[in-house]
Amino acid sequence: MRTGRRHSLLVRISAMSALIAACSIAVTAWLASQATTGAIRQEQGEALSVDARIYDELLGFAATHPGWDGVESTVDRLAAETGRRVALTTPSRAVLADSGGPGAPELPVNPKVQVDPLTVNAVLKPDGGGQIDPRAVGPFALGEKVLARLEARLEHVRRCSSVVVRRLPSGRPWVAESVVSPWTSAAPDGVDGADPAFPCDALGVNVPLEEELPALADLEARVTGCLARTSSKQDQAVLRLLAKRDAGWYLRDEVVLEQEWSACVLASRKEQLAAHVAAPALLFLTAPTGGEPQPIDLSTAGAARIAVTGAGILVVAGLASWGTATAVVRPVRALTAAARRMTGGDRAVRVREPSGEVGELAGAFNALSERLAEVERQRKAMVSDVAHELRTPLANITGWLEAAQDGLAEPDPALIAMLLEEAFLLQHMVDDLRDLAQADAGALRLHREPVDAAELVAQTVAAHRVAAGAQGVRLEVACAGGLVLHGDPVRLRQVLGNLVGNAVRHTPSGGSVVVRGRGGGGVVVLEVVDTGEGLAEEDLARVFDRFWRADPSRNRATGGSGLGLAISRHLVELHGGSVTAESEPGVGSVFRVVLPVGDADV
Repeated sequence: MRTGRRHSLLVRISAMSALIAACSIAVTAWLASQATTGAIRQEQGEALSVDARIYDELLGFAATHPGWDGVESTVDRLAAETGRRVALTTPSRAVLADSGGPGAPELPVNPKVQVDPLTVNAVLKPDGGGQIDPRAVGPFALGEKVLARLEARLEHVRRCSSVVVRRLPSGRPWVAESVVSPWTSAAPDGVDGADPAFPCDALGVNVPLEEELPALADLEARVTGCLARTSSKQDQAVLRLLAKRDAGWYLRDEVVLEQEWSACVLASRKEQLAAHVAAPALLFLTAPTGGEPQPIDLSTAGAARIAVTGAGILVVAGLASWGTATAVVRPVRALTAAARRMTGGDRAVRVREPSGEVGELAGAFNALSERLAEVERQRKAMVSDVAHELRTPLANITGWLEAAQDGLAEPDPALIAMLLEEAFLLQHMVDDLRDLAQADAGALRLHREPVDAAELVAQTVAAHRVAAGAQGVRLEVACAGGLVLHGDPVRLRQVLGNLVGNAVRHTPSGGSVVVRGRGGGGVVVLEVVDTGEGLAEEDLARVFDRFWRADPSRNRATGGSGLGLAISRHLVELHGGSVTAESEPGVGSVFRVVLPVGDADV
């Protein structure tokens, strides 16, 4: 019967995919709102960038002026360019400059930042946080004539060497890297103390000038005094040598000093520059009206982009879902076709096993197909075995009855006894088959009652003692007392009788069979141990199969119908226990039955 389309797997998966797509759209909208929030934060970052620009310009003013006089023009220009209200006050809140003019609202309680060229703010200027603004050169500032003389020296060096030049904040050129030719024959015009023949770097652009020596000496004295309090004489000597050799060592960031040296240099430079830079001031930055910035007005373009993106996701998700559903339905349809073939009697049908849950279903189908094929094989084998087992006694009975009818045999007591034995054999086999059929159908019922294991073993051994004595086999009991379990005594005697009978039949004369019983851990263990011929490893795995016999000739002298052990296994499992076998060829076998005690007191 064909399933309705509204119930088809393809439609259901597609509907579920559409739901997933709708959820994806909702998530996309959320992500878009997050992106909008990010855009707002970006604008806030841009505002921070404006704050940093204002701070940097005012910091540069403070670094190049001994006071804040004349800063009003700079404040008004920055306010006009940025649309912000810019105000500078002393630490005691005395106004130095305010772009808001008279009548402007009061300034906020907290300033944006403190403008101090000797301690740069790390938030608005991360690259120089906590350090001195490099534009604060103080006594090391050089006039135009001095700078021109340095440029002449630099020009000479450039004629005979490849140099990398950087400019210090004071405007002084600095040779950071040089590849020098050995000699040059003439000095440039205007260079004092020129020599007709001198090394290319003899004039040394980096050598301290006479105009720099007083400031350098003052700084050296301050550093030396600091080091005298914090470091050793050897460190002082090294620092002096470095100071005399290199006029710009205190300004260049690539000079690596010890921690004590760096602290002393920084403190000494701040002391030296304090008189040449403006005093610290508080900077206030607000909206032109003095209030908070106006909220950002988001246009409908963002919503339109979200809608377009959502529609695109819906289309892509729909196509992907349809493709996924088709990929899932294809193997399901293959499974359906294979199941129909199996229903038609094809037990060899198999399907491909893809990955994922469908692959697991295909694997289960293949396992089922293999199991059905095995069951079919066992059924055919069982029918053949049953026919074989019934044929022999029926042939015997029929043959002797025909012989008696034809007068070839006398119906004496011996013949009647033999025919009765064959009839009993048939009856026993029919009973075994009935028990197996009931066990397979789950109709085999147990009549449970408290059972004394020792008594059960004793009754079973007594029933087989005559047969064991006739075969020359010692039959012994080793069972502890007080072992009581809850089970069907008739069925348990049937199990134990099958095991003991097999052991006696397969034990040669002079051997022994011992029935042992022990308890513990909520179970009762019954073992039948023989010193018989044993079983090979490949036979041990089939010992509980139906109609299986260790003797391939199926001679009744060495075995029964081949159903006893199969029935015993069913009966033990019906009691909730287990039966196992261990064997070694030429040594003997051990059949072990483990039964739960159950409600033994009932």
